[in-house]
Amino acid sequence: MSAAAKQQPTPAAPDNAVPAGASLPAVYTDLGRIIESMTRRFLDVLRMELARIGIDDLSPGQALMLINIGGEELSVRDLLERGYYLGSNASYNLKHLVEAGYVDRSASQRDRRTARLRLSERGLKLCEALRGLEAVRGEALIRTDEEAADLETTYRTLRRLERAWSDLIRYDTPEY
Repeated sequence: MSAAAKQQPTPAAPDNAVPAGASLPAVYTDLGRIIESMTRRFLDVLRMELARIGIDDLSPGQALMLINIGGEELSVRDLLERGYYLGSNASYNLKHLVEAGYVDRSASQRDRRTARLRLSERGLKLCEALRGLEAVRGEALIRTDEEAADLETTYRTLRRLERAWSDLIRYDTPEY
């Protein structure tokens, strides 16, 4: 077992922990750093879950692409918008997912130049396994009604922040 695996979990900071003397603008500024760190940690957890179920031919980012496709059939453009992927990175990852048998890619009936994506049976099974593991992780995270309410509030706040930042990018308006 590696030294990292033997370490004890870091105690969580109190739910209302704000850096001492921090103003709301400072807290807002720190959000980007926290979100970026959480993203890296989430990808690390996903990497562990993939290894746990014996998947060694996908990166965590590619697994997220599968999750974003889900049970739908969608265009590459829709996937790029849904997942906020960079074009060349998405092309590389999609090519790998198709070649590895996780995604079926076909030409659109209306516009043969447009590719349609859907999960193959293999991709659907993997997503189902990952959803099961996510459910276990979620249940471990939420032990009380208060923790459930806190998580729901956090989710709504993050969605609101995402919409505000998306609107700022699309409409160049500083008003939230």
